[in-house]
Amino acid sequence: MAPADTLAVYRLMQEGLTADEATLLPADLLAEDVLVETPFAPEGLRRFEGREAWLAYYRTAGAGLAVRFDPLRELATHRTDDPEVLVVEYELTGTVLATGVRASVTCIAVLRVREGRIALWREYQDLPAITAALTARP
Repeated sequence: MAPADTLAVYRLMQEGLTADEATLLPADLLAEDVLVETPFAPEGLRRFEGREAWLAYYRTAGAGLAVRFDPLRELATHRTDDPEVLVVEYELTGTVLATGVRASVTCIAVLRVREGRIALWREYQDLPAITAALTARP
């Protein structure tokens, strides 16, 4: 896959996650055997093997996440020697609908895209900042 194609898939992922009606990452962007990793997440939530395993978790966790996200602000994109792999630093900003609290968090994602689908999605998130934003009161 060409580097431009890898970046194009990432951009589609961005759009899917922040669309007004977004409740789920578009499943057609994920390879059937995708590996989703969030190394800093609590034990038991760090690794999901396969599209169905990730979507089952995301449907449950995402259902209670009432946040309106702004479009992602890309801070840096790093191409690697492997044309399938892209490293992206971005800022995710959103508003918690129940409280009106607005917050931002910086994340780093490592993506491997094969045949137009995400085969690996490893995301490093600032979980204390995310927790603080979700529990803050106006």
